[in-house]
Amino acid sequence: MHDVPLITMIVAALALAFIFGAVAQKLKISPLVGYLLAGVMIGPGTPGYVADMNLAPQLAEIGVILLMFGVGLHFSVKDLMSVKAIAIPGAIGQIGIATLMGMGLSWALGWTLGAGLVFGLALSVASTVVLLRALQERRLVDSKRGRIAIGWLIVEDLAMVLALVLLPALAGLLGDKAGAEGAEAAVASASLSTEQLITVIAITLGKVAAFVALMLVVGKRVIPWVLHEVAHSGSRELFRLAVLAIALGVAYGAATLFGVSFALGAFFAGMVLSGSPLSHRAAEESLPLRDAFAVLFFVSVGMMFDPAILIERPLPVLATVLIIVFGKSIAAYLIVLAFGHPRSTALTISASLAQIGEFSFILAALGLNLGLLPQEGHDLVLVGAILSILLNPVMFTLIDKFGHKLEPGADPTAPAAPEPTREPIPATGLTGHAIIIGHGRVGSLISARLREEAIPYLVVEDNQKRIDSLREQGVEVVVGNAVLPDVLSALNLHGARLMFIAIPGSFEAGQIIRQTRVASPSLPIIARAHADEEVVYLTQNGASTVVMGERETARGMIAEGLASMAPVAAAIVAVDLPVETDAPPPPTDSEPEGPAPQPA
Repeated sequence: MHDVPLITMIVAALALAFIFGAVAQKLKISPLVGYLLAGVMIGPGTPGYVADMNLAPQLAEIGVILLMFGVGLHFSVKDLMSVKAIAIPGAIGQIGIATLMGMGLSWALGWTLGAGLVFGLALSVASTVVLLRALQERRLVDSKRGRIAIGWLIVEDLAMVLALVLLPALAGLLGDKAGAEGAEAAVASASLSTEQLITVIAITLGKVAAFVALMLVVGKRVIPWVLHEVAHSGSRELFRLAVLAIALGVAYGAATLFGVSFALGAFFAGMVLSGSPLSHRAAEESLPLRDAFAVLFFVSVGMMFDPAILIERPLPVLATVLIIVFGKSIAAYLIVLAFGHPRSTALTISASLAQIGEFSFILAALGLNLGLLPQEGHDLVLVGAILSILLNPVMFTLIDKFGHKLEPGADPTAPAAPEPTREPIPATGLTGHAIIIGHGRVGSLISARLREEAIPYLVVEDNQKRIDSLREQGVEVVVGNAVLPDVLSALNLHGARLMFIAIPGSFEAGQIIRQTRVASPSLPIIARAHADEEVVYLTQNGASTVVMGERETARGMIAEGLASMAPVAAAIVAVDLPVETDAPPPPTDSEPEGPAPQPA
């Protein structure tokens, strides 16, 4: 048998991730726990098969690239600029506080100043994958809170890019225990002057600025044009390939030519494409690979976990986790409140950032190679990442349960209120209206026809761009996910005449139908499906009518084809008739009809 470590690792990682993820889902916990456990099972810390520790992080990096590309597709420059007032100072302040806490722990453990700096920086930066997964699960990516969190993350990434460039140059000044691999770097940088340090920083910032400018000036024209031309070729395969080539190619070029992280390069590639009409299609085409490689990211994190450290060094592990989960969270919470944002925003951002990930691993590995960070520090970063990722869903659960008690004047003995982080949704005043769930391509066509028929309607939507556009047109919008009871209760289901469920996800649509049927058993509900199984599922949940796209397309094509045949036949007859003015008169009833005379 051939030696195939890559194939073996992918098969083992995905198969175990599926098994443990399914078990976690069955136990009502996050599937991420299952993915991490799958990584532990194929890592060197447990007996049995051990996957290639060099290949896993590279595959995981592809997942980060595709994920950030997808985020960029839904994140415009306007969105980024709208949160710069909080994202820039907030991220810098939180990095500083977390770094100081990490340095304090390193001092207690007897490490050097350089080790404390690397360790603190590694604890200060959140994981891209975990943060985005948390926001996507709660449909917050396009909300104000989501934009702040993503903007915050971008600033953190930029800061870590700068740190990765400066650490080798400063290794000789920061540490006195340089290892064999870092000795030459330490000697070379020992005489680094202030002017040289400023030059290094200026060059790094200049590279980042050059990349951003290139993407906003050149990429904003070239990337949409390339996808537009490929889309007109009619080949879905080529379009999908073009999307992946752009995402991966720009990310690789950004890292190779400009020293920018893969994640940041992919984000800007998606962002310059976000204004194109093809952005939604590009997001759909990259979604399957994005999800698969994101799973490989969590598996690779689990592979690096050595369970023995929990027994050998319990107190440093506990201190590290407390800094990540509580220290960073409290710092972010207070910073967001200080800038005048509501507590719901502060809670969401603090929970989103209460974990560490891919940049932390890179920083820890670099610090170890430079002789700045001891092996114990590297292990603590890894175990801190594992445990913080596991605890992150718990953070959101605690916020949902107890977050309302942080509001001014709250009764600490009062029971938990449902969805405390959501602002109350005002009920609509419409009656005799239609309800459209989702305003994408299908929902927008429905609303256009309802406007023509002068039928009052409202839209349920959680995409901020669509919300803004609808409100500019004077359309009433209920913001949120229609699965949530408070959103449904705001739609006046008893007074409505019709409900259109225009979202593509049949599972979510089934939940909406089931809850709507409880509140309004007689309301006509029309849903959409993509397969016969979905039609059965939605009908069983109570849909009045289910329209399957492919079937209706076929019906429309047949109807148009049959209707077009009569005009074509009539046109042929018209062409064959003589047009001369002296043509003989038409036959009378007493004269038999003969064949029509042919023109010369």
